Amino acid sequence: METSLARDLMSDEEWAFFERFILAVRAPNGRKPTNHRLVLDGIFWIARTGAPWR
Repeated sequence: METSLARDLMSDEEWAFFERFILAVRAPNGRKPTNHRLVLDGIFWIARTGAPWR
């Protein structure tokens, strides 16, 4: 299940730019696929707000 947070998330155009780099570097390690867009949004939010990384 995916939830949308009220933070300033990436636009579709911004995600299209990053998506080709992220999806091109996949390692077949048997793990369940991650929602890379949500992870990248979280990283940018941490960097923008200065919130502590947990």
